[in-house]
Amino acid sequence: MASAFGHAALGATLGKLLLPNRRHWPYWIAAGICAALPDVDSVGYRLGVPYDSIWEHRGLTHSLLAAVVVAAIGTLLAQLARPGQRPATGRLALLLFLATASHGLLDALTTGGLGVAFFSPWHLERYFFPFRPIRVSPLSIRSFFGAKGLRVLASETIWVGLPCLLLLGWQALWPFSNRRRPAWH
Repeated sequence: MASAFGHAALGATLGKLLLPNRRHWPYWIAAGICAALPDVDSVGYRLGVPYDSIWEHRGLTHSLLAAVVVAAIGTLLAQLARPGQRPATGRLALLLFLATASHGLLDALTTGGLGVAFFSPWHLERYFFPFRPIRVSPLSIRSFFGAKGLRVLASETIWVGLPCLLLLGWQALWPFSNRRRPAWH
């Protein structure tokens, strides 16, 4: 798996890209949380759930179905916000879906584990991408704050952090590179 830092960075970046108005910053944070949320399944290690189970790490919580469910719940919860402070419902649903689904995509780019069950519960096969440049993160916090964790963070800086910064930089320059802003801003 990628680290929670890498997942959250990508989720928050998606939030800023899809909801660029500064008043929507709480949704950037929500997207970062949604991006890290699928790793809640790692509690299964401590409970003795077999690793290749649908309920274990990179199983159901990493699926596209889980991303749809998280997006639906998050979008419903956002309806509790004041109307002037919440973004368009469709845009928010898309953000929360993409942020949650990005978790599995990053994990499929890592160097370890059994792969990601993107189509769980209907299809239990697990997948990796052919290109896997991100170092797999240790599962224990103690192991993360050592040499292994530093290697993971260095890898994520290159393969997650740098692309996120480039996208945010592109977004910041976009209004200046084209006189007319797209309608979706």
